[in-house]
Parts: sequence; C-alpha cells; structure tokens
Amino acid sequence: MKLLLVEDDALLRHHLSTRLGDSGHIVDAVENAENALFQSTEYHHDLAIVDLGLPGMSGLDLIRQMRSQGKTFPILILTARGNWQDKVEGLAAGADDYVVKPFQFEELEARLNALLRRSSGFVQPAINAGPIQLDLLRKQALANEQPLHLTAYEYRILEYLMRHHQQVVAKERLMEQLYPDDEERDSNVIEVLVGRLRRKIESACAMQPIETVRGQGYLFTEACQ
Repeated sequence: MKLLLVEDDALLRHHLSTRLGDSGHIVDAVENAENALFQSTEYHHDLAIVDLGLPGMSGLDLIRQMRSQGKTFPILILTARGNWQDKVEGLAAGADDYVVKPFQFEELEARLNALLRRSSGFVQPAINAGPIQLDLLRKQALANEQPLHLTAYEYRILEYLMRHHQQVVAKERLMEQLYPDDEERDSNVIEVLVGRLRRKIESACAMQPIETVRGQGYLFTEACQ
C-alpha cells in the first residue's frame, strides 16, 4: 500500500519509513503539513500517518484540511498527548485511530493494517476469492490451499487488485504501489508482472480473474470476501 507519513522528527520519520518499507509499503515521508498537502494532492495514498505536533500548521489542522478537500483515506494519528481530550479532538477532526508516543512499531503496524482492511471492506486479516486466498499478515498467497509462489512485486499487485476487486485499477496506480520514485516507473514492467502473475494463477487453479480493460487498466473480476 502507498502511505503518507507526516512526522517532523527526522530520526523517527526515517525509522518509520524504513520499517514500513520493509513491510512492503511505499512511503511518502514529509516533515510538515505544507508538504503533506502537496503530496496528497499530487498522488494517491491508501492511508496517512500524521503527527499532531507539527511545526507551522498543526496535525489537527492538516487533517481538517485534507478532509475538507475530499480525501477519504484512513488517517492514523501519532501523538505524544495521552489525555482523552486530545484523542477525541483528533478523531473529531477526521482521524480514524491514534497511537500514543512512545509506541512499539508492532502496535502501529497492527493498527494501520486494521484500518487498511476496513477501508477495503474486509474485517478479517485474509482476503478470499474462490480458490485464491491472501494472508495479509504473512503477505502470502495461496491457491487451492497451496502456496502460490510470487515475487514481492507480484504479491503487491495481486493484493492491490483484490483489495479493489470489481474496480478498474490504472497502470499508474499500480506503479505507485511498486516504485517510490517517478523516474523508476515504467508501464511495460507492470505489463510483464501482470502477465507472470496471470500465468501463475492459471497454472495453480485454472482460472483467470485479472482482466485487462483496454486504455484504462486492470480489473480483478472475482468476488472477494
């Protein structure tokens, strides 16, 4: 998933960006609200992690502004303020959950994974589509209860398409899920990866759930639950 991280502490920003990247996410990490607004306007994000104690525009005002601009992705607050009033104010501004500093990375990851599942319409840490199952915690794909041996990039594409089943996903959106930098993105690479993914699925379970919508992108046609 593509995440927006807004944290002014350089060491914590680097640590979280690295750990989230190691977990398979693409992270746009910025230090203030102004840069966050630019990123959220220019690029699609699946979730934002926002520190409340930002310089200049506060995290609360940033959340309010993103919501007023129609941004609907889940927002997870980072806050050093442990009293209930600050938590309530953050949720009232439009955030979906919060983590109080200091925190363990595992708690942060569990909360953002729960938000990502719910925003995609799933309540369990797995997605099922006929014989295909994704274990979202282990980042593993199964076909007919047997491991489907995918590369990290192939898995990311499959997960994103299944999370957005019955929706046409543009190649550009998939490229954002794989590559953090614009200069690394190549639509031909997406075509190659999707082709390999299709062959592996068809070989494992004799089905082809990924449809090409000419000029628009790709569609995962099977119902997911």
